[in-house]
Amino acid sequence: MAKGFLSGFKGIDAFGKTTEDVKVKTRTGALLTLISTCIILALTTIEFFDYKRVGVDTSIVVDRSRGQKLSVRLNVTFPHVPCYLLSLDVMDISGERQRHVSHNVLKKRITKTGMDIPASREQDLRNEVDKLAEQRANGYCGSCYGGQAPESGCCNTCEEVRQAYINMGWSFGNPDDIKQCVEEGWSEKLKDQADEGCSVSGFIRVNKVVGSIQISPGRSYQTGMQGLVPYLRDDGNPHDFSHQIHEFFFMADDEYNPNKAKLGKDMKLRMGIADNPLDGVEAKTTKAAYMYQYFLKVVSTQFRTLDGKTINAHQYSSTQFERDLTEPNEGENKQGVFTRHGVPGSPGAYFNFEISPILIVHSETRQSFAHFLTSTCAIVGGVLTVAALLDSILFATGRKLKNIGGDGAVKLM
Repeated sequence: MAKGFLSGFKGIDAFGKTTEDVKVKTRTGALLTLISTCIILALTTIEFFDYKRVGVDTSIVVDRSRGQKLSVRLNVTFPHVPCYLLSLDVMDISGERQRHVSHNVLKKRITKTGMDIPASREQDLRNEVDKLAEQRANGYCGSCYGGQAPESGCCNTCEEVRQAYINMGWSFGNPDDIKQCVEEGWSEKLKDQADEGCSVSGFIRVNKVVGSIQISPGRSYQTGMQGLVPYLRDDGNPHDFSHQIHEFFFMADDEYNPNKAKLGKDMKLRMGIADNPLDGVEAKTTKAAYMYQYFLKVVSTQFRTLDGKTINAHQYSSTQFERDLTEPNEGENKQGVFTRHGVPGSPGAYFNFEISPILIVHSETRQSFAHFLTSTCAIVGGVLTVAALLDSILFATGRKLKNIGGDGAVKLM
C-alpha cells in the first residue's frame, strides 16, 4: 500500500527527467547558454547595485510645529551707505519689534571701491567717547534736549541724545547744536565716513510667523518717510541703497549642530536644492529714495537618514519688487495700468517672509534583501525560460528543414 502511494505521489513531479541517451546537445544550444549566462550576470549586477543604492522618497505633510524660532543668516553689502546710517530692524505679525539689532550682527566699514577698512567696526564713532567721559567732572549730567531721557536721567554722550530723540520719534536734525556732539567731534566723524559703504553680516533670531527684516536709515536720520536729515542729504554723496546679497538663508536649530548641519548640506547637494534664491543677487540704483522689497516664502524641510537621524532645515522661494519713491503714489505704470500704493514707502532693503503651513519630508530608502532575492530569481528563471523556448524553436525548425532537404534528395534519385 505504501509502495502504491509513493508511485502515485511521483505523478505530481513538475520536473520530469530525461536520460543522457535521449538528450541532444547542439552548437545553437551552447551559444544560447553562453548568451543567457551573460545576460543573467549583467542583470543581476545591475540589480545588486540598485539594491545597494540609497534613494530618497519625498512626501508633504502639515507642519504641526508650534512656538519655534528661525535663525536668519545674512551677508549684504551696501556700497553707498555708511554704517552709521544703517539700521537693522525686525518686526512680525505678533507685534514683536526689534530695533537697531546689534547682537550677533556685524557692520563693517568698506571704502567706496569695495575694500574693507582694516580694524574698523560700526562702533568706531564711539572710540573716543570713553576718553571724553573720563575728562568730565564727576557728577556730570548732560541734557537730553527734550528727548526721552534714559533711566539715569542724563544724556552724557551724543549717542545717548540721539537715542533720546529716537524714543520720542524725532529726527536727529543738527548735531552741531548739541554740546555733547560738538565735544565728541561727531559731525566731523560722520563727514569722514560719508563716502564709505557698509557690509552687514550675522545671525538674527526671529519668530516662526509672518515678519519682516528691514535694513534702512535709522529713524533719527530721516525726515518724514523718504528723506534724510539735511546734513546727510546735502553732503554730496548719493547714499542710495544699491546692494549685493552675498548670502541669505533661514536656519533651523538643528543646523547649529555641526554633524547635523553637514548631513543636511550633503542631502541638499544630492537633491540639487543647496542653492539659495537670493545668494549673489545684485541690485543697483542711482536714486536715494528707492525701495527694494523681497517677498520670501519659507518652507520647513526635514531630512531622515537610514540610521534614524532627523535633520530639520528650511528652504524658501523669492520674488522681488522695486519702487521709486520719487514717483507719485498713484498713476499709470509703463503698461498703462492704473496703480495705487496704499502704504507710503521708505528707502532701504526689506525682506518680508511668510511661513508655509506644509512640511516637506525627504527620507532615505533602500530596497530590502527579500526584494533583491526575488528580483534575482525572476531574472534567472525568466532568462532561462526564454532561452529554452528559443532553443526549442530553433531545434525544431532545423530538424524540419533537414527532413525537407532529405525528402527532396530521395525524389531526385
